[in-house]
Amino acid sequence: MRAAIVDRPGEIRVGDVPDPKPGERQVVVKVGACGICGTDLHIADGHFPPTPYPIVPGHEFAGEIVELGADVPAEWKVGDRVAVDPSIYCGYCTPCRSGHGNLCANWAATGDTVNGAFAEYVAVPADTCHKMPDSMTWEQGALVEPVSCAVHGVRRIGVEAGERFLVVGAGTMGLIMQQLLQRAGAQVTVVDRNASRLPRATDLGATAVAEDVSALDGELYDAAVDCTGAAPAIESAFDALRRGGRLLVFGVAPAEARVALSPFRIYNDEITIVGSMAVLNSYGAALDLVANGYIDTEALITDTLPLEQYPEALTKMRSGSGLKIQVLPGGGRA
Repeated sequence: MRAAIVDRPGEIRVGDVPDPKPGERQVVVKVGACGICGTDLHIADGHFPPTPYPIVPGHEFAGEIVELGADVPAEWKVGDRVAVDPSIYCGYCTPCRSGHGNLCANWAATGDTVNGAFAEYVAVPADTCHKMPDSMTWEQGALVEPVSCAVHGVRRIGVEAGERFLVVGAGTMGLIMQQLLQRAGAQVTVVDRNASRLPRATDLGATAVAEDVSALDGELYDAAVDCTGAAPAIESAFDALRRGGRLLVFGVAPAEARVALSPFRIYNDEITIVGSMAVLNSYGAALDLVANGYIDTEALITDTLPLEQYPEALTKMRSGSGLKIQVLPGGGRA
């Protein structure tokens, strides 16, 4: 089959690899669509430590089951349309046993540590599959994974109706977060230094938009969400909180990054700071949100490219133009 391959950091190609075979309790999925995210850039550059090389990347995907392995539960059939949670937990470490599988001591993920879905076919554990209604396209199914990350993030920060939220970053994740917060009853202001992204945030219902937190005239917020992973953005979001405010660090920063936050303010103003790591029991909820039209997917998907153009898709992602870029090994729209 054809697949995108990162042979080693900086060396990316599209070529032929053996067709995957399903292991015990696995299925093979014919990939309909697979989205690119920042983690794929980190993998391409060698900045995602869990990744072995060579690897076929791709963890935001949906497709059709075409083969069943041994001992797959009877609920799964060839022809089922599925969106796939890439998370693979060991199930026996302390975090897993305490209900925190996303913090698994032996964490793995399709497309991050084992071959993924920038390919015609991918083998995955059957229990990571979620059935899609016929009304959903492959492109929408591939958006379920980023939505599920945002669902977990919203659960971590908590929302009360009427609260004023600041979202820093109007990329795909920021706009998904904006929509979820608004659905929970929050008033959302969105900031992004890329001014071309702000009209989309306005169209999606943002109360206000700005290119920088400093342009908000000293407004203070009940809670803030950083969706950039940039240290200065995290610091500015912290500074924009009222007393008793909450900060969600949602964007992925480099492991070596550091921020300067006032410990006196954290103490004196009782500021709460929380993180949110990937997906945790949020995939089914995210699929329901997408299937029922509560997430405007058309506003998020700006580019779809064939598998053979995967290197070009990465270049486009790096440029910051557009929002969600997806690769369609199966042609899309099924």
